[in-house]
Amino acid sequence: MKSAFYIAIVVFFLLNSGKIASQEMNTKELGKIIYILADSLRGSAGNWQFVIKDRLLLCVTDDTNNRMRIMSPIIEQKKLAYTDMLKVMEANFHTALDVKYAISNDLLWSVFIHPLQELNKEQVVDAIQQVYFAATTYGTTYNSSGLVFPDRRKEKREEKKKKI
Repeated sequence: MKSAFYIAIVVFFLLNSGKIASQEMNTKELGKIIYILADSLRGSAGNWQFVIKDRLLLCVTDDTNNRMRIMSPIIEQKKLAYTDMLKVMEANFHTALDVKYAISNDLLWSVFIHPLQELNKEQVVDAIQQVYFAATTYGTTYNSSGLVFPDRRKEKREEKKKKI
């Protein structure tokens, strides 16, 4: 399931190698990236809804104020248990790296917010991946990638070794 997403990313980078570091991001370029990665896309420039593997994502840009956000709705706020609220708050510190869990309009979202022009294509692709994974791992690992700060798994292994 994840392999098709990764294949699309590899193809994207192969087609665009050499252009990544030097280019300032804008709404038009961001739209091209989303078009390549999305299974389906609708909306207009700077206000897109797209789907990756049955997961709805939205992207909104504001060129005038140099802002953008990529987000995915997860669950209605009223269905959010107190323990889950604590878990997403902890995830915002440890496991949801460049994305955050946030509540807006009575929904819990995974969201990436950043100045638009300062982004490069690699960062946009990574942001889309992180928003997707933070949304899909809600309720389980609450992570946006395989990287965790601090690495609690390592800490737990070391604690077990000390006990033995």
